[in-house]
Amino acid sequence: MRIQQLEYLEKIVETGSINEAAKQLFISQPSLSQAMKEMEKEYKIQLFYRTKLGITLTNEGREFINYSRGILDQVNLLDERFGKTTTRKHIFSVSGQHYAFVVHAFVELVKKIGQDEYQFTLRETQTQNVLDDIQTFKSELGIIYLNDFNQTVLKRLIAEKNLEFIPLFEAKPHVFVGRENPLTKKKSITLEDLEDYPYLSYEQGDTNSFYFSEEILSTLQSKKHIQISDRATIFNLMVGLNGYTISSGIISSELNDEKIVAIPLEIDDSMILGYLKNKKIDLSKIAKDYLELLKQHIRNYGFEIYE
Repeated sequence: MRIQQLEYLEKIVETGSINEAAKQLFISQPSLSQAMKEMEKEYKIQLFYRTKLGITLTNEGREFINYSRGILDQVNLLDERFGKTTTRKHIFSVSGQHYAFVVHAFVELVKKIGQDEYQFTLRETQTQNVLDDIQTFKSELGIIYLNDFNQTVLKRLIAEKNLEFIPLFEAKPHVFVGRENPLTKKKSITLEDLEDYPYLSYEQGDTNSFYFSEEILSTLQSKKHIQISDRATIFNLMVGLNGYTISSGIISSELNDEKIVAIPLEIDDSMILGYLKNKKIDLSKIAKDYLELLKQHIRNYGFEIYE
């Protein structure tokens, strides 16, 4: 086994494709495949399932890469300690439903890394994609919410995909509106107050089930309903159309330019926001750093973090 083989393996898992990994590593696809076959032969294991859609780690492969990343982290520490001019890039990816606090912590993480080399990915995406990303190791962490309505279905899927959901904090539902919306005159809002305003929600693609909705009360019918795919657009429609959506109540003024206001919704419900991880992989140091930044940002809004 060579360190280079472990670095090759990490790139394959990161890209989900031997062909794409070979391109990014600037080596031929046959050379990369041969390097993996030699490592599989040496340890008498199968690392991947190879399909037309790409590669997926086997159970042994997931366990192997867990140890592999530990070795590469140690190599990185050696390089830093004894003065080598090149160090391994910081690699990290997080997938989540559309939350500003996820982006804020990501920005703080990049600032913390500073001028070091890094390769980061932030995916604001549909709920099903968040689950799939963690299962297939496209992302190390996933951020979603559970409540009484969706948790039975989502917990079953989380278990089937061999994932783990770790709660971070509980939030009461808030209505997000533009600062000029007439509803901002109210200290709290009822469902009746919302009847004449456009309801904005994130579309969920082919898995457009009520249980995958990023907004609670997904079964309620609205006279005016617009589905959106990205957070910038939903904010623009809050301002331009006096639309509203329902979320956790955390808004990052640094990212949203203070154009959006969160108002408590008078309803007996709550959201447990937390993160997903794959049970087969221990979190990297960079993932743990991200979680600490995320927790600190949430605490700044007065929420109590589960420990």
